[in-house]
Amino acid sequence: MTTVVCPGSFDPITLGHLDIVRRAATMFDDVVVGIAKNPGKSGLLDLETRAELVRAAVHGLARTEPAMSRVRVDVVPGLLVDFCREIGAVAVVKGLRGGGDFDAEQPMALMNRHLSGVETIFLPGDQRYAHVASSLVKDIVRHGGPVDDLVPAGVVAALRTALGQQLGRSVAQPVRAVTPHGRA
Repeated sequence: MTTVVCPGSFDPITLGHLDIVRRAATMFDDVVVGIAKNPGKSGLLDLETRAELVRAAVHGLARTEPAMSRVRVDVVPGLLVDFCREIGAVAVVKGLRGGGDFDAEQPMALMNRHLSGVETIFLPGDQRYAHVASSLVKDIVRHGGPVDDLVPAGVVAALRTALGQQLGRSVAQPVRAVTPHGRA
């Protein structure tokens, strides 16, 4: 059995993330989505909420895509290389939207290999999601914009709840654009 880890903070999970997980599931026997706390980022959603949102998204796809039934979701408690060793993962799978992602991911991949020998496999992201980033999704929701077509079901509601708690008020529902022919 070949096990790989698709790691990330997933704060929140986007359709771009889900596409990488789905594609990895067609190539490997077992895929573990490893949800990690990134000390370089201030997370909006707590780890358990992120894990539940990812589980729900994976479960939703498993109904129509059998390979997704071999995907599980775990929280990475410390170093990714230790987690990989613990679960017997042979590689890390990361999605790349463009050159900037490669520049950020390559040093981590090299360090992971240095520390444990685990390799990193880079998958080019689907161009439909090249502009989608979790940080942008949070900013758009924070300002009442629509992101339902960028994230799995349940994510927008979780973001609004978390942002509302953070801001001490409710977060606005998206405003629909008005076109010359009425609402879009």
